[in-house]
Order: sequence, then structure tokens, then C-alpha cells
Amino acid sequence: MARYGMVVDLKRCVGCNACVVACKSEHNTPNSVLFTTVLEKEMGTFPQCNRVFVPVLCNHCDVPVCAQVCPTKATHKRPDGIVFIEYAKCIGCCACIEHCPYHVRTLVQDPRMLYPDGTTAFEKPVAQQILNKVATKCDLCYHRVETGQRPACVEVCPTKARVFGDLADPSSEANRLVKDHGGWQMLPEKQTQPCVFYIG
Repeated sequence: MARYGMVVDLKRCVGCNACVVACKSEHNTPNSVLFTTVLEKEMGTFPQCNRVFVPVLCNHCDVPVCAQVCPTKATHKRPDGIVFIEYAKCIGCCACIEHCPYHVRTLVQDPRMLYPDGTTAFEKPVAQQILNKVATKCDLCYHRVETGQRPACVEVCPTKARVFGDLADPSSEANRLVKDHGGWQMLPEKQTQPCVFYIG
């Protein structure tokens, strides 16, 4: 069985935010709701300084605390490793938001888009409509993955900083990058075993 995950090469990320825009477009997320963001930090002192960019998203953990605390099982881990939310079952209790150690979940307070009075040419049908008062997050573009495509953020990255693949497949590029470059996970002390790895 596949175990989908992602590898982010920090040496390649230039902080262009193409992934953020592609994700927002792909999911038609409401105003102020982002499934992925790019953190920035300046390192060093002038003139020997550099800006570091760290893309963050749901880690699709092997041991998802968010799913363990969800009272309605709206959040659950699929057989392929994707941690998924069924909005129709979500009651907006925020237990998953409180327990996520990575702070990548959002409660939808207002489901309106930029143009609330009607659909624009830029909006398109989505796999799962985001409802009001539900917890939401990255779903690894499961609807694209199921048709053999890569997640939108991976597809548009101009520097190929994001690599999506099957971490259970020893021959996959994602698996090779983790092994060859010492891939690391965020907050390993939380013992959630994230499926998002960083290199560089």
C-alpha cells in the first residue's frame, strides 16, 4: 500500500509563493484560509546574510493526533497515508486544531471567497466544498493524486523544491531524497512521524 508524502528541498526554495497561490486556486479556499505557507527568516549579519524559506503544510502524520482526538471521526487517516477531513462530519469543535503540534489547521469562520456575490472566471468546481465552521487543512490534493497527478503545489514549483511520492516505495524519488540527503521531520519529539520531510 502506498504511503504518500512530500520532500521539501530548502536549498531550492526561493520563497516565490507559487505553491501558496496554486493551492488556494486548486481548493477555492475562503479568504484568509491557506493550506500551505512559506515561513521566512534572515540568517547571519550584514553583509554575510541570507534569507531562508521554509514551506509548511499538513504533515500527514503516520500517527495523527488530530484524528485521535476527533469526536466524530471527521478527521481520519486514509489507507494511502493521507490525513483527510470529511467536512460533512466536522462539528467545528476545534479539538484537532488545538492538538495539532504544527499549527496547520484552520477553523473556517467565514466561507466566502474574494467575490462573494458570484463565481468568477478564476473559480472552479472543487473536490470537496469547504463549509462554514469546519476545521480545514491541506489534503495533499487527494483528488489529483487519485487520477495520477501531483499535488498542485508540487506541479507549479518553478525550482522543483517540492517532490511528491510514495514513501513506501524504495525506488521513488521522494524515498531516495530522504535517504540520500538525510531527510528530517519537524518536531520529531512529538512522535507523530510526519510524512513531510525536509532536506538541505
